[in-house]
Amino acid sequence: MKQLNIFWQFFVLGLFSFGGPMAHISFFRKRFVEKLNWLSDEDFSKIVALSQFLPGPSSSQVGFTIGLKKGGVIGAIIAFIAFTIPSFLLLYFAAIFQSQYSENNLVIALIYGLKLFAVIVVADATIGMFNSLCKTSISRIIFVFSVLILILFQSFYIQLLVIILSALLSLVFSKKIENKKDEKRYIKPYFLPLFLFFIFLIVFPIIENQNSLLELFNSFYQVGSLVFGGGHVVLPLISSNVDIEQNSFLTAYSLAQAVPGPMFTIASYIGAIFYENSPFVGSLVATIAIFLPGFLLILGFYKSFESYSSNLVVSRIIVGVNASVVAILFVTLCLIVIPSAVFDIYDLSFALMGVFLMRKYKLPILLLIVVYCLYGIGFN
Repeated sequence: MKQLNIFWQFFVLGLFSFGGPMAHISFFRKRFVEKLNWLSDEDFSKIVALSQFLPGPSSSQVGFTIGLKKGGVIGAIIAFIAFTIPSFLLLYFAAIFQSQYSENNLVIALIYGLKLFAVIVVADATIGMFNSLCKTSISRIIFVFSVLILILFQSFYIQLLVIILSALLSLVFSKKIENKKDEKRYIKPYFLPLFLFFIFLIVFPIIENQNSLLELFNSFYQVGSLVFGGGHVVLPLISSNVDIEQNSFLTAYSLAQAVPGPMFTIASYIGAIFYENSPFVGSLVATIAIFLPGFLLILGFYKSFESYSSNLVVSRIIVGVNASVVAILFVTLCLIVIPSAVFDIYDLSFALMGVFLMRKYKLPILLLIVVYCLYGIGFN
């Protein structure tokens, strides 16, 4: 049965896919291109390009699209559930455990170490993204411009404004590429998924009416609608858009690094902490909300993207958006992550050492988590 096969293939990947979005995409290629021959390398590269262009969780969008091509909308939903459920359950139970034992000295020590681990992960992601996305003069100028604005004015809406201004600056000042007469026939996007995307984004916040569960949905839906650049960029958007205590926030981020599967399941942990009336319902609502916008956009654009992706205007806009995303991550590292986790020269030294080891020797994530948890226990 096709649906059962889709579920099994993605469930196995969800159990063992450590290492973040790019590692997940590599696992997908090995299984679905090389091993199972579900699609060609060319088809796979187009799916990856689409996931990078749209906001949302890139690796989950790749998996969702593979499921869509293999089994239609039902296949896409099954692929998402199978790939996500292991990390969803792990982070939900971690949230329940943390809320019940938050005063335990061992738990406090482990959280101390995990927060410091979050510093090196965010620093490593920032450096890596800067090196790959800010290669041109205009992208570096946009990066500096965005950092200055974000330091002076800190809010979710300022982040959105910076992304828009960066796109416009890149469009105007990027080095012009030779003009080519574009005779390609553009395929129109599907209207219904895009209509639903904007209904959830614009209309639902208006009707929120002090309902805490709807507030939770709206907050995470807005985050999922604006996350460009991969899983790490979810950090600043959640920080500015979801009302949660910093310790729980950074612990959630560290634990999301520790489990297999998509990092967007950080919402599973935070949703359980946020909605105390029914932690499982809160976890489920937050998880669905953060993934939903990316999937609606995939449904809207997956057939039309190829015809638009080669457009020179779109390519130049993407350069500015990427540079602003790196700036958002850098400012979050400096203003939120480091002050919440680094308290003395020993913490700073151990964090810098971790960044060096992660970048130089590509140490496994699980090994680093163990080391930093031991550090937290040793110094508390």
